[in-house]
Amino acid sequence: MKPFGYVRAGSVAEATEAYAAHPGARYLGGGTNLVDLMKLGVEQPAVLVDVTRLPLAAVEELADGSLRVGALVRNSDLAAHPLVRDRYPALSQALLAGASGQLRNAATTGGNLMQRTRCPYFQDLSKPCNKRQPGTGCGALDGVHRDHAVLGHSEKCIATHPSDMAVALAALDARIEVYGPGGAREIAADVFHRLPGEHPEQDTELRPGELITGVRLPAATAGLPSRYRKARDRASYAFALASVAAVLHVADGVVERAGIAFGALAHRPWRARRAEEVLRGAAPTAAAFEHAVDLELAEARPLRDNAFKVPLARNLAVDVLTGLARSSAT
Repeated sequence: MKPFGYVRAGSVAEATEAYAAHPGARYLGGGTNLVDLMKLGVEQPAVLVDVTRLPLAAVEELADGSLRVGALVRNSDLAAHPLVRDRYPALSQALLAGASGQLRNAATTGGNLMQRTRCPYFQDLSKPCNKRQPGTGCGALDGVHRDHAVLGHSEKCIATHPSDMAVALAALDARIEVYGPGGAREIAADVFHRLPGEHPEQDTELRPGELITGVRLPAATAGLPSRYRKARDRASYAFALASVAAVLHVADGVVERAGIAFGALAHRPWRARRAEEVLRGAAPTAAAFEHAVDLELAEARPLRDNAFKVPLARNLAVDVLTGLARSSAT
């Protein structure tokens, strides 16, 4: 066992100061992913900064109609929260699709966003992986890559991000609140995670030492019809082969607002901006949805063994959008 230090933070500022004071530190919340990676030897933190005692475990309705979710709200509590279920159903559905009840009871909102890829080459120290050890290569490129990316990947990395929750947050126009040495700031959920490019070891847009403090769900998407669908190899407790979260507002017979994000197709939740733009002002028909989604997925670059993901994602998206259009019309 590799020894490591432990610091229990009493405040957000104390947590970031402790992180800065200990090179190689990691923040510890629910630990459902970090501890597993430590057991595998993938993560070897010098110090764990325990943030579980920080006052970040509330769901608050704000004056502007938005909802603020603290970073330490448990996934099970967030999925069951009445305001989330009523106003942002896609988020509740994504959380319930994400893991077993035991894991949801431990996993936190911030930790869910920070979980790392489940690519087996990343998790196996005997295999090359640019995400784990830059410059060693990507074992999945010529290996087993059925579950890997078809959008936004590079020759350095073809891994996908595993979070279901993050896909719903991207479609709902959520914002991630963070605090670090430079103070507080917000990052749009759909760009919080990075595409791999030349630096797949950098998962997010967080700056060194920054801590997620919360997630803000906007008033603009509150109460709009939204849905999350996930295709997987077995009925429960499996990571997605493809997923989609969508928000759709139809008024006067045309699409007034659309938010669409795909999961399990890229290194981050893939916000379908091209499809959304095509749909605005269009009649909410199956043909319109098919056309918009096809334009978005035309950018896909499937690998040897995962081309099936493109029609799978297409059919999921069209089905979800068609269902939402019916909901908007009633």
